Amino acid sequence: MADSQIHVALAGNPNCGKTTLFNLITGANGYVGNWPGVTVEKKEAKLLSDKNVTITDLPGIYSLSPYSPEEQCSRDYLMSGEPDVVVQVVDATNLERNLYLALQVIETGLPVVVALNMADLVEKNGDKIDTDKLSKKLGCPVMMISALKNKGIKELFEQVKKSAASKGQVPEHKFDSSIEDVLDHIENNLPASVPANKRRYYAVKLFERDADACKLINLTKEKAARVEELVAQCEQDCDDDAESIITGERYGVIAHIIDECLTKAPAKMSTSEKIDRVVTNRILGLPIFVVIMFCVYYIAVSTLGGTVTDFTNDQLFGTDGWYVLGQGRDAYDEAVEAAGDDADSVDPAQYGPYVPGITTMVHDALVAGGTEDGGLVDSLVCDGIVGGLGAIFGFVPQMFLLFVMLSFLEDCGYMARVAFIMDRVFRRFGLSGKSFIPMLVSSGCGVPGVMATKTIENEKDRRMTVMTTTFIPCGAKLPIIALLMGSIIGDSSTTAAWISPLFYFLGVFAVIASGLMLKKTKLFAGRPTPFVMELPAYHFPAIRSWALHVWERCWAFIKKAGTVIFASTVVVWFLSNFGSYNGSFGFLPAMDGIPE
Repeated sequence: MADSQIHVALAGNPNCGKTTLFNLITGANGYVGNWPGVTVEKKEAKLLSDKNVTITDLPGIYSLSPYSPEEQCSRDYLMSGEPDVVVQVVDATNLERNLYLALQVIETGLPVVVALNMADLVEKNGDKIDTDKLSKKLGCPVMMISALKNKGIKELFEQVKKSAASKGQVPEHKFDSSIEDVLDHIENNLPASVPANKRRYYAVKLFERDADACKLINLTKEKAARVEELVAQCEQDCDDDAESIITGERYGVIAHIIDECLTKAPAKMSTSEKIDRVVTNRILGLPIFVVIMFCVYYIAVSTLGGTVTDFTNDQLFGTDGWYVLGQGRDAYDEAVEAAGDDADSVDPAQYGPYVPGITTMVHDALVAGGTEDGGLVDSLVCDGIVGGLGAIFGFVPQMFLLFVMLSFLEDCGYMARVAFIMDRVFRRFGLSGKSFIPMLVSSGCGVPGVMATKTIENEKDRRMTVMTTTFIPCGAKLPIIALLMGSIIGDSSTTAAWISPLFYFLGVFAVIASGLMLKKTKLFAGRPTPFVMELPAYHFPAIRSWALHVWERCWAFIKKAGTVIFASTVVVWFLSNFGSYNGSFGFLPAMDGIPE
């Protein structure tokens, strides 16, 4: 740990609260990139309470067996020697599944601190976990925390700093005696250069015939042959393959640990199960989803979002301005109507507390500073730059409301259910329910939506999802939708209320139609892979985490779509104001004789 720097790796299963913990302890202000050679996202940031501690958020995985890019990246990082300590985040409400990865991480020989997350839910369910006994069984510190409630976090990182100073640990858990005999023989054949705390890990990997471990250890031919003989004999005795034997042994250890450390409350139907009986119902599930998504887009784009967008475009960035709390608006409208053709001479400031639009204020400031009224600079700044900014921020209210509602549905656990609901539909045109998540992300921005397809294991499904996801209306497409709405339906607010959600479902229809066509081709023919996904318990999202998700998506829209919109506005201004007249090229409004 050079210069007292501590590198902490956050590991855990999907939906264990690992990312919530990462956002909480770092403020989510860190580096976001990709692991070398793959498109798996890498998150790294400093601990808020101690800038000497660097946190690396590993991808959510179920195992260190490298069957996916995420698992490969996680294992490579853990074995690289970079992390000083691993915080293994465990969903305390589902110990059996989560402890499998925990045992694998402990086997690496690295200093490990197990963080039993969702302690509040364990208490609510009436369950009890003996952390002292669990710590002895695992051979590492075990801490109860709640990332959602911000409980136990300080104590967790006090323990992390203590563990980081250690040199690792030898795993305490043991398998069946016949398996242990083989592992002992393999350990004895390992080179002396392998550290004591890592010998168990490499023995298990050689038993599993892990290709990476075999290359790294590089046993002599005689020793490799002896190891293979021992493993083959064990497979024959157990009537199973080596990897399945180790998997079974790990689950046997976990079952023993749970029996001694976990006291479960009497089983009863949880709130999540009661809700799921309705929202995942075979008949009601899909209609409920359609109604929810219609309401989301109805509120975000057509009604409330549309009203705020109109205010931003016309009053805030436009020339209309606005009256504070609407005081004076009626009197001004009456004066304008009475003035008739001289309406421009009516001063709105005479009728109430009036605030002019940004375009008007900038124009007046430029003219007061000596800039020519309607000249090149005035037109560039007011129509080009301010107009471009207005075009960007005019859509921010709609995007904000859309992301607020979608993030809530994701964080509370509903969208995971929708993936299962949509699996029945997607399967009909060659995809699985896992394709829904990238399509949902694409409703905010298509780029991360395409990147989210990396979680789809089947290559055929992944490619088809990438190709069809582009039809989902995203933040960058909403301005185009708004322009089309304006040109087709004009100012009809009644029609606008339903036409915006209709565009969303037209996008879904385009996905279905293209999927059906692709399914008929040789490249994508065949049955989709089975869909297996964990359903997290329903919960109200942490306000901080919810706000961060909304901010990240809004900022991505401003940076990506906003850049294009701003540049396009300036280009349109240039094309509208520059050209050739009477054989000369220049700023058209300044040329004498040009017809207005």
